[in-house]
Amino acid sequence: MTKLTTDLIRNQIKRTEFNEHSAPLYLTSSYVFDDPEDMRAQFSDEKEGLIYSRYGNPNVNEFIQRMALLEGAENGWATATGMSAVFTLFGALLSAGDHIVSCRSIFGSTHKLLTEILPKWNINSNYVNFDDYEGYEAAIKENTKIVYIETPSNPGLDIIDIERLAAICKRKKVLLVVDNCFATPLLQQPLALGADVTIHSSTKYIDGQGRTLGGIILASNEIIDEVKNFARHSGPALSPFNAWIQSKSLETLDVRMERHCNSAFEIAKRLEQTSAIAQVKYPFLETHPQFEIAKRQMSAGGGIISFELKSGVHGGQRFLDRLQLFSLTANLGDVKSIATHPASTTHSKLTPEQRLEVGITDGLIRLSIGLENVEDLWEDILHAL
Repeated sequence: MTKLTTDLIRNQIKRTEFNEHSAPLYLTSSYVFDDPEDMRAQFSDEKEGLIYSRYGNPNVNEFIQRMALLEGAENGWATATGMSAVFTLFGALLSAGDHIVSCRSIFGSTHKLLTEILPKWNINSNYVNFDDYEGYEAAIKENTKIVYIETPSNPGLDIIDIERLAAICKRKKVLLVVDNCFATPLLQQPLALGADVTIHSSTKYIDGQGRTLGGIILASNEIIDEVKNFARHSGPALSPFNAWIQSKSLETLDVRMERHCNSAFEIAKRLEQTSAIAQVKYPFLETHPQFEIAKRQMSAGGGIISFELKSGVHGGQRFLDRLQLFSLTANLGDVKSIATHPASTTHSKLTPEQRLEVGITDGLIRLSIGLENVEDLWEDILHAL
């Protein structure tokens, strides 16, 4: 990744006549044409250019270019939030009567989208257990257009073999879409493993400081052309300001992820040796059920840890109450460490039965390890335990 991260830092939009070192912020809703013929040619797609910031903006374009470079994608489209990226992709590629196959371990809002919103337009879905590869193949029907997965999953950190599933999807002629939010492109590159589309909530590690909302879809030019056609007219555009912030954040993603991963791995190893903990899940722990797959397709284990306290839901509440350094919030991927109770926050939209199906018990705790000193974080955890 060394050469790639250097290219990332140095790859920015063209300097203006002021020769600025850092890309300026382009807060404009529209752009001026040279003459009526220039306007006509751009609106008819005969000539490339900037028309309106819902269609394109220099800051948004730079962000897309940088993310495409990291993911090894031909092109991309940036959206206002991570969930708008998911919905935009579905809206662009699916029609009434189409079908989606999804892993069961997905974010709560994505579950709502699949089970309550898309069925309004006769777009239906089936769930498959994350590691049931025969189940994925069996669930794909003639009208299936997309197989959708999260890996690592939120919050159970289940790992899906992308290469193996991609081979199934190619054989069945359906698109494989991977939510790569937890890993980031620095730890995992789904497109290189055979996926067709990768999606991010750039609100998380891409921003990295809990300041802005954003999302991005990365894929081939052919797929992004369809996404653009839908998004230009439905309007889920990323703001220039948020794109500027997130593009600048990408310049420090490498050093941030190294700290996130190193600290999370150290804390996960210590938690495994703690008598109050029933189970610890972290992709690079040898006790993780999909450890070998994680080591093969990820360069590091990420910054998220999930664990189950032996004392159950009441113990989990006491643990959160006693934390002093960790923030209690539903976000993740921040420089500040965060503790979350998924059953009552990020996955509260699922029924108790649905949560149990994906391994989310009432006592499950998710930690997003930030950039603080690891010994300070560990002291806070021990105090809470």
